[in-house]
Amino acid sequence: MRLPNGYGSVYKLSGRRRNPWVARKTIGWDFNEETQKAFPKYKFVGYYPTKQDAMIGLAEYNKDPYDLHFQTITFSEVFDRWSEEKYPKISHSNVQGYNASYRLCEPIKNMKMCDITIDHLQRVVDDSGKNTPTLKKLKILFKQLYDYCVLHDILSKEKADKIKYIDISQSGNPNAMNRKPFTTEEIDMLWKVQDSNIYYSVILMLIYTGCRIGEFLDLKKEDVHLKDRWFYVRESKTEAGIREVPIADKVVHFFEYWMQKNCDTLICTPEEESFTYRNYYDSYWTPLMQPLNMTHTPHCTRHTCISLLTQSGVDERIIRKIVGHKGQGVTETVYTHIELPVKLDAINSI
Repeated sequence: MRLPNGYGSVYKLSGRRRNPWVARKTIGWDFNEETQKAFPKYKFVGYYPTKQDAMIGLAEYNKDPYDLHFQTITFSEVFDRWSEEKYPKISHSNVQGYNASYRLCEPIKNMKMCDITIDHLQRVVDDSGKNTPTLKKLKILFKQLYDYCVLHDILSKEKADKIKYIDISQSGNPNAMNRKPFTTEEIDMLWKVQDSNIYYSVILMLIYTGCRIGEFLDLKKEDVHLKDRWFYVRESKTEAGIREVPIADKVVHFFEYWMQKNCDTLICTPEEESFTYRNYYDSYWTPLMQPLNMTHTPHCTRHTCISLLTQSGVDERIIRKIVGHKGQGVTETVYTHIELPVKLDAINSI
């Protein structure tokens, strides 16, 4: 059904998004003197999971546009709007960096922007468990989103200026622990207790792949190739992180178990739903660490893999290819092509 002139419009964004349907309204026109053409100026009402929700949002906006625009827009909706404008102008690696920072914002994604305080943002920082370089990127994302809100009259400049008071120093982050590798004794303990809870298998899979926790929780079954003993990391925080990761023989049976679950991602909850980092860390990682008197973070598994490979005498270039670290020079980056069998031999040596 055609909407009345001046009422607004609804359309769907491409790609996989939580809220792909957009409601917008034309609020005026810009005229290009060179081309002698007029272009509409839009006010974006919101982003919604279904077309029906978008139509309802547009109807409510037409009833009371001020209240809807300033009081109901959420953090995730601002991110969607900002990224739609920003991402076509920046590199793929920068897009990945912003997406990684956005994943840390799970606790505030559905909060209204007008309700989010500096304390909420500081809690995201403090609970992230990330180090200072990662938190710098998170703070940059916050500033970008709040500047966008000021530009589009969603928030006042006074509120946006408070972003500078967010503390990202490691001393101010209670979860920024020293990331130490698991000891041989601790790894042995994990093997001994793995039958008591299937989620111990996830820790061992992380240790024997060297994956970042975010990469592993987002890993799709379609990217796991069990027959050939490898999986593909499609999204990572760096370009070097996009890679083929070998599956060690000793953890193949864990991969086989998780592949049988009815979930798009390899690792899932008991209800067969994909994990968020916060859900996994709070409900599974921490409860599994405590009975063993271990204080490691998920990132420690990555350090452990690197340490084990180093101790086994694996060439540093091969280690970097397995875990997705950037090469140290032009020679390595351009001329070194390490095939999967070589990486499989390396990972099976630990």
